[in-house]
Amino acid sequence: MSREPHQPSRRTPVSTYRLQLGPDLSFDEARAQLPYLERLGVTDLYLSPVLAAAPGSTHGYDVVDHDEVSEVMGGRAALERLCTAAHERGMGVVLDIVPNHMAVPTPAWHNRELWDVLAHGETSEYAEWFDVEWSGPSAGLLMPVLGDRIGAVLGRGELTVDEIDVPGVGPTTVLRYFDHMFPVRAGTESLPLTRLLEAQHYRLAYWRVADEELNYRRFFDVGTLVAIRVERPAVFDATHRLVLELMAQGFVDGLRIDHPDGLADPRAYLRHLDEATGGAWVVAEKILEPTEELPADWPVAGTTGYDTAWRVGQLLVDPAGAPALAGIMHELTGDGPMGLPALTVESKRQVVEQSLFAEVHRLTSLISDVCHDDIRLRDHTWRALLDCVTELVIAFDRYRAYVVPGEPAPPAAVALVEEAAALAASRLDEERADTMQVVVDLVLGREAGSAGKVREPRRDEIIVRFQQVCGAVMAKGVEDTTFYRWTHLVSLCEVGASPGTFALGPDTLHSWAERQQQRWPDTMTAGTTHDTKRGADVRARIGVLSEHATAWVDLVHALRAATSDARPTDLPGRTENLLWQILAGTWTDEGPLEADRFTGYLLKAAREAKEWTAWTNPDAAREERVIAFAEHVLASPDVAELMAGWLDRTRASVRAATLGQTLLQLTLPGVADVYQGTETTRIALVDPDNRRPVDYAALAVALDRVERTDGSGTGSLGEEKLALVRAVLHARRGDPEAFVGPRAGYLPLATSSERAVAFARTRDGEPRSVTVISRHTTGLTSGWGEREVVLPDGTAWADPRRPGLVHRPGPVRLADLFAPSPVAFLLPVEDVTAEAVGAAEAGVAAEDAGHAADAVAGPSGTPS
Repeated sequence: MSREPHQPSRRTPVSTYRLQLGPDLSFDEARAQLPYLERLGVTDLYLSPVLAAAPGSTHGYDVVDHDEVSEVMGGRAALERLCTAAHERGMGVVLDIVPNHMAVPTPAWHNRELWDVLAHGETSEYAEWFDVEWSGPSAGLLMPVLGDRIGAVLGRGELTVDEIDVPGVGPTTVLRYFDHMFPVRAGTESLPLTRLLEAQHYRLAYWRVADEELNYRRFFDVGTLVAIRVERPAVFDATHRLVLELMAQGFVDGLRIDHPDGLADPRAYLRHLDEATGGAWVVAEKILEPTEELPADWPVAGTTGYDTAWRVGQLLVDPAGAPALAGIMHELTGDGPMGLPALTVESKRQVVEQSLFAEVHRLTSLISDVCHDDIRLRDHTWRALLDCVTELVIAFDRYRAYVVPGEPAPPAAVALVEEAAALAASRLDEERADTMQVVVDLVLGREAGSAGKVREPRRDEIIVRFQQVCGAVMAKGVEDTTFYRWTHLVSLCEVGASPGTFALGPDTLHSWAERQQQRWPDTMTAGTTHDTKRGADVRARIGVLSEHATAWVDLVHALRAATSDARPTDLPGRTENLLWQILAGTWTDEGPLEADRFTGYLLKAAREAKEWTAWTNPDAAREERVIAFAEHVLASPDVAELMAGWLDRTRASVRAATLGQTLLQLTLPGVADVYQGTETTRIALVDPDNRRPVDYAALAVALDRVERTDGSGTGSLGEEKLALVRAVLHARRGDPEAFVGPRAGYLPLATSSERAVAFARTRDGEPRSVTVISRHTTGLTSGWGEREVVLPDGTAWADPRRPGLVHRPGPVRLADLFAPSPVAFLLPVEDVTAEAVGAAEAGVAAEDAGHAADAVAGPSGTPS
């Protein structure tokens, strides 16, 4: 489908800086960092969710009140002060919002809409808010919060009836289970406890029941996040009222939409939002498979940047390292290099049969009800339907097919579903073929059964539920299971990534970037996010294994020998291979990562993998042995000596990869995002590790040095990276139409070596900046020699970090270009000269203003 780029009618950011607000970073503390961010060159703040969240929330995605700004962060007045201060500096504000779900908090009265539904059931004015199946065996909204089966809980007297003063409600009779409290239905207060329980609009249950009998849609398999139905106008209005008010009043300029694929109709939601915001700049958190594109009919600027992040990483991975890395993987784990597809099927099947069985069961039951009521379909049994639904969602290879009830299924969606159905059918008995065809017809909204049977509420719901289940199975089966099991090169196993691809070449990147520039020029590009399983700097260090694959295999053998006495006999191979790669990704000149952070990551990774331990069934004894081994590795002098040698061997490669991926991410088509603290080198693993506080005072001091020296001669990779980020962000801010908007363009540049990748960003076809990065340079045994890059005609070029080094247009030796650095960011000489003078003057003035500001101090914490 052809597409014209979405044209926001309001501000488009040029760059964003992601701030993780919460207990460690309030609105006023964020405001205190504005002078630093302005000096860095940032054009827009990008705020994590700001609405009132569940007690103790550290991330904000568990919203409890859409009408209140988080008091933990400082409340609405403080948010408005932050936005006003940003606007006074010419900076915009982008807000992250969560339309798909709300929290089931403890106690539940923190979510007043949910509390009302628990109290009044289907008669509640908020009953239509939540995606609940009110009929069925659960007999009320299932609340799976008990630590044991209800009979045992009753026997121990752990459920009591109390009178409490509920904020905003008043004196209320409640059922109490430790910290959990639930309203007692009016008129049932005096019943015996067992009868009282049966008389409620909800059913208290053992937490394990959720995976089999849950009757409300949740965020993937997270029972404490209940889905809401923003497809209903009243729910949309109520849950977006405050955000839209903040936009209408000019405090917020753009939005990031969390997980729209979970909604009943993402396109309709985004169209409604586009109309309600007057065409604001909006990006959608959308995971795209390698051959998938963002739906052309979504009125958004693009995605949140996962699609950029994995391509940048894989451009820097050396394909020559694949065989050796596959060999050590097979040695430790038994996995073969072609084993990823089978492992994906195995992982998806596990989550379908376990944590997401309730969702698959609910979809199957819907289809079964339709079949039962149509004499032509009645012989398709529930078991046959379950088999077909199970295999179909396992075979479906992406989050959604984007079929809308009442509309003909798009040809691309039909092809996807039918291709998955053919694969699914091959895994079933031939007798199931007719049943599979019925399932396919129903999920595509086609006529099935008696003539004319196409539209009715249950059939419409089947279309929606199928897509929502597919998304959950992809997220939990692939992102959160397969990607923790596959260890060929773990930096490839990232959110939205494609580890089966292993590496990309320059032509592939250029082709993709040119298409992005044409179709989604104002999308977001990202390196690290709050969702990444490893920060960009860690991924770069792990990716370097591919350049030194043979040496890495030797190092793993040496590490195993040095720690053999401490290694548990039952250490799982996949866990061990992951451990060694994470060790390489987090070991710096300062030594290993702190033990609690390293072991916390390993424990989370093992539980997510769900092989020998899991969140729902942890093997405590084995976990302790693995943690003890990891602690031994980190403390071992022999390991330290081996890792010191590895750092020396890979230092140049790590530098090139760290700076290369940074420059690419900041200059490829789209709005460049910098995740908090990653303007310098920062070792970060999966959440909550990547949400650690940032030491902005230390960053400001480092920026002082960079402004004086342009990052040259410091000997610090962190400050070299900071100087690069500053240079690019200032260039983007100084010439925004060369990077975003309809005048911007992308022009691949010729190089005589595939180990160098180059392109220009243009304004109205005129080159305005040049990006050149080096990759896989360990293979250049005799250096760059006479290999060249062809710089655009029309001007001389210089790097703002080294303004005295000027390059003429036309062929330039890569050896000359890369002499001081493995990457080059070039601007027209006249721009570099003006920037150098202006930056020096502005830096002094901004520093003085920052010292004089009356803002509060920033949070503590030190970037690595």
